Amino acid sequence: MRKKQKDDPKSGTLVEMAHAALKKDIIAGFLRPGEKLRVEHLKQKYGVSSGTLREALTMLIADKLVEVEGQRGFTVALVSAEDLKDLCHIRILLEKEAIRESIEHGDDEWEASVVSSYHILSRATKAFSENPKDENLLAEWERRHREFHLSLISAAPSAWIRYFLDTAYQQYERYRHMFLEVAEEFYKDRDAAAEHEALLNAVLDRDADLAAKLIEEHLTLSINEWVGYFEKIGAFASSEDAAKVKKAG
Repeated sequence: MRKKQKDDPKSGTLVEMAHAALKKDIIAGFLRPGEKLRVEHLKQKYGVSSGTLREALTMLIADKLVEVEGQRGFTVALVSAEDLKDLCHIRILLEKEAIRESIEHGDDEWEASVVSSYHILSRATKAFSENPKDENLLAEWERRHREFHLSLISAAPSAWIRYFLDTAYQQYERYRHMFLEVAEEFYKDRDAAAEHEALLNAVLDRDADLAAKLIEEHLTLSINEWVGYFEKIGAFASSEDAAKVKKAG
């Protein structure tokens, strides 16, 4: 019976589904940083077996969304200002190079995809700004925002850069969710739509230097805004406090 279950092709599908569902809930903040992930409870919530759930949680360790330590079991990975700054630094380095490569290698079809994703994002931005409490509109905006940034680098020939950026985006979205939960206004004192339009124009003009400069400024503004706000309200534990949380758990 065990061998049959192991060879069942549906088993892999269930693991992938559980992995995707858990990842989505961690990024969206439904599973909070430092929260214990109790297998017996979660297997009922996600409708899978204990073994399937453990496999999915193990995959999330590689995604750096889940941590495991000795007898404590699985917990949602903690967040910190240091981690956010490091994440942004790496993303800037990779995305600047990727956008340069895309501008160099992108064809007319690539340009069309960038323009299309920009217009779709613009509509999503307008809808969400008019109803900032609507979670469905937020989810739609985040999806379209991600697609726009991915379109900018989609012509980069380096598959590794795209892979690492995709991983960074997941972590980045997790922090953005935290920011939008507590921020009094969406992108306060910023015109993010104008920043996206400037990026679009630089790409269409094939100005790699300007596009790289704009993407760095765009991401730096976000990181400064987020870290400043989080530190102001005490949303981040210090590295020492984070270690205490892990030990106490």
